[in-house]
Amino acid sequence: MVFKVDEFENYMITETLSHVNEALNEKGYNGINQIVGYLMSGDLGYISSYKDSRKKIQRLEREKILEALLKNYLKDVK
Repeated sequence: MVFKVDEFENYMITETLSHVNEALNEKGYNGINQIVGYLMSGDLGYISSYKDSRKKIQRLEREKILEALLKNYLKDVK
């Protein structure tokens, strides 16, 4: 079995973003807007600590998140 780092990294990013979005929505925030605010500014204040969301998203590099999002978006556009 071959282990592919990119696939695992994309999986972790997807799972983390899904978790954070869900938790933010549960707290009454617009999860997408809050995540975009964080990605644009780097300010973790956009991410609630509810369900360890802030800790989870903090483990990922913002540049890696943006890279994965752009790759997935462009892949789907083709």
